[in-house]
Amino acid sequence: MPGANELSAVSATASKPNKFVTELNPKGIKPCCACPDTKSVRDECFLRHGGYDAEAAEEKCKNLVAAHRACMAKLGYQV
Repeated sequence: MPGANELSAVSATASKPNKFVTELNPKGIKPCCACPDTKSVRDECFLRHGGYDAEAAEEKCKNLVAAHRACMAKLGYQV
């Protein structure tokens, strides 16, 4: 059985509103967890093409970056 301190911590956490909930993001997905599909392919592209030439990687991955930004924008995040 939880002690008094544990109960107050649980109730404080349960009553705290999710600051990420918006009209565009009703589930309140945090930016770090949003759009995992576009994020993973974008990251993989930079890992594959990054190396020492960041400009070349940006050029090769620009469509994936744009797709991830569009996905984030649909959730109300401006990146």
